[in-house]
Amino acid sequence: MASRLIANLIVMGSGIMVRAFAQAYRQALANASRNGVAQQAALNIRRGAMSEAEARQILGVSENSKWEEILKKYDTLFELNAKNGSFYLQSKVHRAKECLESVFKQKEHGTS
Repeated sequence: MASRLIANLIVMGSGIMVRAFAQAYRQALANASRNGVAQQAALNIRRGAMSEAEARQILGVSENSKWEEILKKYDTLFELNAKNGSFYLQSKVHRAKECLESVFKQKEHGTS
């Protein structure tokens, strides 16, 4: 008798939790679409690459910096984060270098 009561409580409790979760999820989606967060997130995912300005800011270089200076900054920041930093920061530094590398390649192809 007690086991049946406990089983019923578990089934009813889990049903309530599932309905509450579904309602919270729907509300979160409504809030995100109302604020434009969902569209911005989708654009960021589609875009996938960081901007040149963001890459320069991460590496701490100016628009007039030479490629050798960018590589030097990259090596320094990458090694610092490899030793006692975070993997997230290390990956941001790497992505910034990749972004600027593509910018420099485009400039090379555009001028030659």
